[in-house]
Amino acid sequence: MFRPSGAFAVLALALPAVAQGQALSCRAPADFPMPRVSRLDPAEVRRAPVTWYTLALSWSPQHCHRPRAQDRFQCGGAGGRFGFVLHGLWPEGEGRQWPQYCRPANAVPRAVLRQHLCTTPSPELLQHEWERHGSCMTNDPARYFRAGSILYRAIRYPDMAALSRETTLRVADFKRAFAGTNRGIRESMIAVETNRGGWLNEVRICLARNFRPMRCPAQQRGAPAGARLRIAPLR
Repeated sequence: MFRPSGAFAVLALALPAVAQGQALSCRAPADFPMPRVSRLDPAEVRRAPVTWYTLALSWSPQHCHRPRAQDRFQCGGAGGRFGFVLHGLWPEGEGRQWPQYCRPANAVPRAVLRQHLCTTPSPELLQHEWERHGSCMTNDPARYFRAGSILYRAIRYPDMAALSRETTLRVADFKRAFAGTNRGIRESMIAVETNRGGWLNEVRICLARNFRPMRCPAQQRGAPAGARLRIAPLR
């Protein structure tokens, strides 16, 4: 059963008080186009027992290196400046099995979208995450996004500006710095996702069913520890 509140509170209390790398500034718009609700494709439905979770955190400066038209809030500067943003909270299963699109999902209410735009600065992505992942955790989008938001705000970040200037940075160095900023999170609990050029795309934290950090399974190890890592600077 999806009961995150108590575990989230324990995790938040266990972490340092100062956050770095999240939104440097954000002004959620009062009005914005509502995202389209996707038609459920039965071929994409997967129902599997949830045994752990992934908290996926995207590095916005890299995402905005080549922004699309729909990224104007996140990347255009009018909405704010972002560091790490929440891609999503994903239920996972055993091996390479994971649940997705578990039930038809309605449109996320405008008020709920606006409430979380400074965490996930894309109405389209919020709607997609609710349809694909949230539908396998609860029937209430507000509850799903609140869960991800609490976890996102509990995470602390190393000095990303300094790390972006490192010319010999390796994935292992970054994971060590990231773990060192978060009590209770070890390097083995972190997966780093990069593009083909070795630029940081995303950090993924592996969480047990009680939402405490856990060692990442083999299929969620990310880039090799010795791989070179480059980080797009904050602007």
